[in-house]
Formats: sequence, structure tokens, C-alpha cells
Amino acid sequence: MNPPETWPGADGNPLSCREKLKVLAENHAEAAQMLADMLEDAVIMGVDERAMRRIMADLVAGLPSPRRRAA
Repeated sequence: MNPPETWPGADGNPLSCREKLKVLAENHAEAAQMLADMLEDAVIMGVDERAMRRIMADLVAGLPSPRRRAA
């Protein structure tokens, strides 16, 4: 799984800072590996693959926004 070719900024323009792009690519690779391991473990333990994919999608959808954190 490759990271997206561009990372859209909050203003709609793609990010261009090399350091930010590096961190985002590293985070993407780590998340992809973790999610692949999670899916594999679940399927090996007998969880339905489609159900696990839905569970994982729900997990991501339910993450709180860091913009909404109280100061």
C-alpha cells in the first residue's frame, strides 16, 4: 500500500514541506502494516474478513478529531 501522491492541506492545497511529507509517509507505512497484521490475526482466529474490514473502517471513522480537543 503506497501513500497518496499528495496530501491535501486544510486550505485545499497539497502539502509541500519535505519533513511533513516524510512523517506522513512513515505514518502511512506504519498504519498500513498494523492494519494488515490486525486483519490477518483476526482472519486466522476465525473472524469473517468482510466483518473485520467493517470493524476496522468503523474504528477509523470513530476516531475523535484532534481539532476538537479541549485546551
